[in-house]
Amino acid sequence: MRIGIFGGTFDPIHNAHLFVAESARTLEGLDRVLFVPTGNAQHRDVPQADAAHRCAMILGAIETNAAFALDETDLRADSSGYTADLLPLLRKKYPQAAFTFIIGADSLVSTAWVRFDEVLESLERFAIAPRPGVLADALARVLAAVPAELRERVSALNIPEVPESASLVRTLIAQGRSIRYLVPERVWQYIVAHRLYGFGRAA
Repeated sequence: MRIGIFGGTFDPIHNAHLFVAESARTLEGLDRVLFVPTGNAQHRDVPQADAAHRCAMILGAIETNAAFALDETDLRADSSGYTADLLPLLRKKYPQAAFTFIIGADSLVSTAWVRFDEVLESLERFAIAPRPGVLADALARVLAAVPAELRERVSALNIPEVPESASLVRTLIAQGRSIRYLVPERVWQYIVAHRLYGFGRAA
């Protein structure tokens, strides 16, 4: 089985996440894509919504796609939040699987990856989705540091850049503006019902 691993805070999950995941599934020939929310955000902003809310929104967003699933491994209390530590845990859960890690180009160039070589050695493929504002030379600099024997595992997904982001969703909510149709309908309904991200507080 070929499994895609799509990690992130998903704070909240939005339509661009789903587009990237489905594109990776088809382009990379994946049998399943796991959405793996992180609980330890030491290398990024602390999530505004707690893990239970973020998982509930993910489940609502992916319910109509049988190839998508939620995996809560990175929400364990002892999780480090680092991909190099996550992958061995997933290997124990899915011992027969070949892994493809799915990531946005912005996350790759803006984050100092720990033990990146070790991450690539644990994967069959490392699929990068294009993101607005990420220059090709910035991405090239990151990949240039990867040993040649591992670089062949890295691929760029041939898909359009999509501008939606979780930070945009949160900003619009804070401004009292609509985010409907930037997120799946079930996610929109959940945010409204639970008053997440300050929904309803703006004038």
